[in-house]
Amino acid sequence: MGGVALVYAGLLVALVGSVSLVRALAFLGIRTRLRGALVLAIGLIVGAAGGVLPARETRVEMIQTRLDEFARVYQFNEVHTIHIQATRARVYQAIHAVTADEIVLFRTLTWIRRLGQPGPESILNAPERLPLLEVATRTSFLLLAEEPEREIVVGTLVAAPAGARIKAHPTPELFKALDAPGFAKAAMNFRLEDAGADACEVTTETRVYATDAATRRRFAVYWRVIYPGSALIRRMWLRAIQRRAEA
Repeated sequence: MGGVALVYAGLLVALVGSVSLVRALAFLGIRTRLRGALVLAIGLIVGAAGGVLPARETRVEMIQTRLDEFARVYQFNEVHTIHIQATRARVYQAIHAVTADEIVLFRTLTWIRRLGQPGPESILNAPERLPLLEVATRTSFLLLAEEPEREIVVGTLVAAPAGARIKAHPTPELFKALDAPGFAKAAMNFRLEDAGADACEVTTETRVYATDAATRRRFAVYWRVIYPGSALIRRMWLRAIQRRAEA
């Protein structure tokens, strides 16, 4: 999170500096274009420092979830939880049924993520009225594990070496064993836990493991830039599950 904060603080400062090159922002103490250029340079330096900040590796000592099995070591992660007043059966059904159009801002954020390009069908370009989880596992994601009404785990490659040959029919075991240099693999889950009468808590966690230092450094920059949008998508995804389950 420290790297993300530095990246966006730097971008904000750089934006202020850029505006000051056109019109001095005296109310911020930036009275000349020279000062504006200095602020812009400071912002760029701070943002770059956030991008290259080393990512700490985390290792799960005791496996407690199916996600732990497939992402026992990782350098990047995010976790979001929501309380839903519905049975685990209804919630699990909702997880499988939610479409992209039910997730607030999903279309906008994924359009930005793919830079406005149409692209093939995928989780970033999901067709209407189809369950998003179904689209994901039919395209770029692999179903790694599923325990009905308890947990589902999916995985994908988010970085691969140029010219890398990916097996046509990968398996969960191959995904788990992959540690060749140049790869970064992401695993995401939805996990349900009882939270009282006809209620449960749903947690979604995403973990990314980069297999070597160079890939980790490159992915760190990407992760810290897209993190706010990624976190917002996951929160809105959980709220869409909540609305459908409680309806």
